[in-house]
Amino acid sequence: MKPNSPPLVGVRVIELGQLIAGPFCGQLLADFGADVIKVEEPGQGDPMRRWGYVVQGKSLSWSVIARNKRCVTADLRTPEGVELILGLACEADVVIENFRPGTLERYGLGWDVLSAANPGLVLVRVSGFGQDGPYAHRPGYGSIGEGMGGLRYLLGEPDRPPSRAGVSIGDLLAGMHGAFGALLALLARPRTGRGQVVDVSIYESVLAMTEALVSDYALAGVTRERSGAILPGVAPSNVYPTSDGEYLLVAANQDTVFRRLAAAIGRPELAEDRDFATHQARGLNQARLDEIISEWTAERTAAQVLDLLEEHAVPAGRVYTAKDMLTDPHIKARGSIVEVDDADLGPIPMQAVAPRLSVTPGVVRWPGPALGEHDAEIKAELT
Repeated sequence: MKPNSPPLVGVRVIELGQLIAGPFCGQLLADFGADVIKVEEPGQGDPMRRWGYVVQGKSLSWSVIARNKRCVTADLRTPEGVELILGLACEADVVIENFRPGTLERYGLGWDVLSAANPGLVLVRVSGFGQDGPYAHRPGYGSIGEGMGGLRYLLGEPDRPPSRAGVSIGDLLAGMHGAFGALLALLARPRTGRGQVVDVSIYESVLAMTEALVSDYALAGVTRERSGAILPGVAPSNVYPTSDGEYLLVAANQDTVFRRLAAAIGRPELAEDRDFATHQARGLNQARLDEIISEWTAERTAAQVLDLLEEHAVPAGRVYTAKDMLTDPHIKARGSIVEVDDADLGPIPMQAVAPRLSVTPGVVRWPGPALGEHDAEIKAELT
């Protein structure tokens, strides 16, 4: 192995999941060099192959979430399929699954069977509600976990029903926690001499991101509510209109930064005004402060506002679309979006591997493969 190879080269992962949560866990591990073997049912394969926008018969969502993986087909309802999985598991470091709890056991591939075949194996189990508890048996998609984890209640405008993020954030957070848990279990394995189960629930993955939401209620009696584009008490931090029809994000809630913003908008006295001089005071007068800033930005173009705020070291930026990302010079300079060659579609732009490692970085090697593309190759490795 080369010294600068991606850090997970030599780690083998068997991915039994489908859709987003389990496969995103697999994508993260594959991005950093793990040999991720994705197992799909013959015929249709993972439904993600047909989700999202399809170009020339190929799902672009699949191209991203299945990148860097090898694909093999197996029917887990047959003895032959179970035998294949056991054979793969014996030579693997990690197995990922995101079935409803009990499904793997019904296939004859429960933790008792897998760990007996390979004591060092790590089993990442991603589900809506976890492997135990009164809700464990329920089906649990990402949206349900977002609701139970407290996120959905917070998303949207205060006078409207709860909204959602524009991506499957609950599933993605669960996938990230699954990958994190897998790495922790692999790190512990030399010390314990054994693998272990990583139990990831979608709702707990969301709950883990809610800061002091529960503590605020339990000790301060505060229920956080939907607040649209702002965080109550954090000001100024909002979107502000410009004369050319854009909305810009400006975040200057820290005292020193607000002082610079006040100077930039030609109102240095605001930094000394008792209604705005401190973080707490600005929070109490948030709406009035946002009006002052909006009046100033509305008289200038987006470029004028951004140039002036950059000059005064005030954090500000545009609200990007994908089109903006593809043309932005900073994104281009850092290679935040890479082009991955597809045999049928040609170059496919997609997000690069994150985070960046200075010595052993991850890399996108190929987009999502065809169904069963590596059947012969993988089965030959078992003989």
